[in-house]
Amino acid sequence: MAIVRWEPFRDLVTTQDRFNRLFNETFARVFGNDEPGARAWMPPVDIYETDDKLVLKAELPGVNPNDVEVRVEDNTLYLKGERKFEKEVKEENLHRVERSYGAFSRTFALPSSVDSEKVQAEYKDGILTLMMPKREEAKPKTIKISVQ
Repeated sequence: MAIVRWEPFRDLVTTQDRFNRLFNETFARVFGNDEPGARAWMPPVDIYETDDKLVLKAELPGVNPNDVEVRVEDNTLYLKGERKFEKEVKEENLHRVERSYGAFSRTFALPSSVDSEKVQAEYKDGILTLMMPKREEAKPKTIKISVQ
């Protein structure tokens, strides 16, 4: 049986994200938008931790990496960008537009163990990967036990 770390606020954050998406989608439909597919959207992310770094992977298919801003300030990661609607098809010829377009903005609180001066970003196959190394003093250290 695997041991799973209990995080009491994980479900609360997930519920908040679902409510945010529900409200954003509902208000976009109610107040309308002239641009097909232009409604509030947030790229989904995965965040995981290794012994020496924190890694964030964001799905950004169809987003030009030059249209994405990544910034770390006061232990907060800011991710902003825009997926632009292609105007190659006339509106009257559209049958269905399910993909979301427009600007997005996400912020993430970073632990103080992250060394913000050494954050690296890589974009490949529509996935933005941010590697945020931990400070030396925050990395786990193994202590050898001497036997006498």
